[in-house]
Amino acid sequence: MFHALWDALPGILDLSSLLAIAVGVVAGIFLGALPGLSATLGISVLLPFTFGLSPQVALGMMAGIYNGSMYGGAIPAILLNIPGTPSAVATTFDGYPMAQQGRANEALRVALVSSAIGGIASGLALMLLAPPLGSATLMFGPIEIFWVSVFGILSIALLIKGNAIKGLISAGIGIFVATVGIDPVSASERFTFGSIYLGDGISVIVLLIGLYALPPVIDTLTNPSSNNKQHQNNYSAGGVASFISMLRFWKTWIRSSLIGIAVGILPGAGGSFGTFISYNEAKRNARNPDDWGKGEPEGVAAAETCNNADTAASMIPALTLGIPGTSVAAVMLGGFLIHGLQPGPNLFREHPDAVFGFMWQFLIASVMLIFLGGSVATRIFSKVLYLPKQLLASTILSLMVVGAYSIHESMFDVYLMLGFGVIGYILDKLKFPMAPVVLGVILGGFMEYNFRLSMLMSGNDISVLWGSITSVVLIVLVVGLIALTLLKDKVSAMIGKKYQPR
Repeated sequence: MFHALWDALPGILDLSSLLAIAVGVVAGIFLGALPGLSATLGISVLLPFTFGLSPQVALGMMAGIYNGSMYGGAIPAILLNIPGTPSAVATTFDGYPMAQQGRANEALRVALVSSAIGGIASGLALMLLAPPLGSATLMFGPIEIFWVSVFGILSIALLIKGNAIKGLISAGIGIFVATVGIDPVSASERFTFGSIYLGDGISVIVLLIGLYALPPVIDTLTNPSSNNKQHQNNYSAGGVASFISMLRFWKTWIRSSLIGIAVGILPGAGGSFGTFISYNEAKRNARNPDDWGKGEPEGVAAAETCNNADTAASMIPALTLGIPGTSVAAVMLGGFLIHGLQPGPNLFREHPDAVFGFMWQFLIASVMLIFLGGSVATRIFSKVLYLPKQLLASTILSLMVVGAYSIHESMFDVYLMLGFGVIGYILDKLKFPMAPVVLGVILGGFMEYNFRLSMLMSGNDISVLWGSITSVVLIVLVVGLIALTLLKDKVSAMIGKKYQPR
């Protein structure tokens, strides 16, 4: 394997290959920064234009887009509180408060460096651990994946700052939204009300745009007397975080990279809930957990490191088993097939130059991200903070409409986005957390499908849910999480009662 890696390197250092990676990184940043667009869309549009290119050049451009778009999603998350990608939801927790405090430049640089580090770690995992980690994924059948989904939803619903009951209600709303559309098992319609537009379910991008973008727009437009002069002054006077000052995040970088890689190799799981787990773990181990959610740069580092550590890791089951870990990985498998590369166990033996070259390209794209991302994001996109708030709100509203419409080129998605925006505004005023809603949508259908598949395979024998050692370990984690939450609430109530003024 090491000989194959070394032999593939000279072809990757060719000018055409490096240029393709650079173009992909810049294009990915712009795609991720625009709400409604994504790496999946970008690579899908790119594929027809790669027919005349060599496989190595085409794969390099796709690797660049994947890496760039993951960081690009952090830009609107930090500047506008709009997650550019589903994985960037956790970035809003501390990234947007930092921007409000005039530290947008610092937040963007932390996100940039953390994204690059997560991508490098993921690329190394793809290089060195693909065969053994690909085999390890065979241990996770539908039962284990069901429990992983349950743990992911409960972790963010119970551990997120605020009321745990409200977190569970928010998660329940998301799970309900995930059931809309065609039943994946029986193929019957659910909650479509006869509408052909709901047959494919509700796009998580439409939900994201509505929940996160519209409430602040409504607040801005309903309070025209407010302005952002002080906000601009704070931003102009703010310091820039250097790489040396970020070295204090090294533990978070390592922990979040491992979580992202572990989640990425689970077929079909993706990294959307991995970022929440990473954020919660970093917060739990922090010296100042009470400052998280108020503008803590380590929170941005935790979310973005895990976000990008998932990229190449999601290709491990895709390349070794032909099972994509994310929707982007599924599209990239199409790119492999277009160029005559059949993913699976034989890929490493029949096309070593292409597959090992692709691994190098992922690693190079992560390094390029530091240089290209800094010039594109920090120097260009951060200027949006200088816009008057009313003009900024109108611009965001226009981008929301364009982004929602571009997903399926349907005005129904625009109306749906506006409807979710109103729901998000109400939930925000009632102090319900938004993140569990998003995670419920992302994992809800996935959780239901694997549960029902387990029941079909076992003849509706419920005991199959705890029939393996892996399942038992995951059940213990779920029970421990619930017990930890109950204990935490009880201790908080006792402390509050003890120090209640008489």
